[in-house]
Amino acid sequence: MLCAGSVRAKNTMNIMLTNVLDAAAGAISYYLFGFAFAFGTPSNGFIGRHHSFFALSSYPERPGSDFSFFLYQWAFAIAAAGITSGSIAERTQFVAYLIYSTFLTGFVYPTVSHWFWSSDGWASASRSDNNLLFGSGAIDFAGSGVVHMVGGIAGLCGALVEGPRIGRFDRSGRSVALRGHSASLVVLGTFLLWFGWYGFNPGSFLTILKGYDKSRPYYGQWSAVGRTAVTTTLSGCTAALTTLFSKRLLAGHWNVIDVCNGLLGGFAAITSGCAVVEPWAAIVCGFVASWVLIGFNLLAKKLKYDDPLEAAQLHGGCGAWGLIFTGLFARKEYVNEIYSGDRPYGLFMGGGGKLLAAQIVQIIVIIGWVTVTMGPLFYGLHKMNLLRISAEDEMAGMDMTRHGGFAYAYNDEDDVSTKPWGHFAGRVEPTSRSSTPTPTLTV
Repeated sequence: MLCAGSVRAKNTMNIMLTNVLDAAAGAISYYLFGFAFAFGTPSNGFIGRHHSFFALSSYPERPGSDFSFFLYQWAFAIAAAGITSGSIAERTQFVAYLIYSTFLTGFVYPTVSHWFWSSDGWASASRSDNNLLFGSGAIDFAGSGVVHMVGGIAGLCGALVEGPRIGRFDRSGRSVALRGHSASLVVLGTFLLWFGWYGFNPGSFLTILKGYDKSRPYYGQWSAVGRTAVTTTLSGCTAALTTLFSKRLLAGHWNVIDVCNGLLGGFAAITSGCAVVEPWAAIVCGFVASWVLIGFNLLAKKLKYDDPLEAAQLHGGCGAWGLIFTGLFARKEYVNEIYSGDRPYGLFMGGGGKLLAAQIVQIIVIIGWVTVTMGPLFYGLHKMNLLRISAEDEMAGMDMTRHGGFAYAYNDEDDVSTKPWGHFAGRVEPTSRSSTPTPTLTV
């Protein structure tokens, strides 16, 4: 819903179909290859390599294995692919979506998740042999880096190769707003994502009833689950309010789309440290995340970078801030509660700089890995003329030229699957001339 509302009406069906494709293609590629690359054992620190995990063969017979874990990890994988689709919306060929989504969920994302989430990953905070990066490992509890940065950097690569949409910048280089067609869908999508974040962040405790040391005040992970839900909420809400007033000062008006993106930026940032920080620190996280998003959006305009959903700025930029935030504010008791042993914690909490160093390494390697894998893929698709649609199709809109009709019936008598583009052109893509009355879109 967020994606659908953020694009122009003439591309609504296209963006919704790509979201379905991300889930469907991602399920097959993650089943065949991705899960084995991410969690196959025994493995090395770089990638899972055990053949018995391909297509889940022999997986459920292994001790501690559960199909629900595969399903949960698949949801993270397709979330990363969905982020990427927002960056390249309204100008990308459908076959390119299929290729990049399969490659991202089947290889690029699983490799990163192996590094930071598996028991064998070279930078994982859950590494079983305790040979931890800087004695700590990188803490990315629910995926500020593994999910959000991977999707955001992949989207950045695709958008840079494709270039901006037609009309996004005028001849003098000034930014021209190509606004999405439905703020209502954006708000609906934001609330759905808000609810879903409680599945991603608190839900990342795979054993909620797991017992800790019985001498501790709270016996079981349910206390940490509640804390994680609170920090997630506070970060997102703080970012939303900060964005509301900041954009009012900068732009002179209250904008619900900006507030929704600010909220999601706060969620993306807190996802790394949601389980290991105090609620008051989550407010700091959300406040800074809002300004990170605003700053990257201003930079994007200056560099003439076009991202219809601000996905690279939101998920990539705020995700990177979230990793740094964890290295600064992770509390000792919570780190030791979630991860075994006595290990480094947040710099500002008195834990030294080792955890922060591990977090910075994570940022660098994710940027490097995604760039050297997804960048050549998008460039290759571009050279083979498989990436961007024609200028004529882009101007007309992909719903009519590629998908057989518009997503909406504008009047009861309209048959959107058979009537020609010209019948609806004025109502979908109104002229910018001031002398021509602006048509009304009736749904």
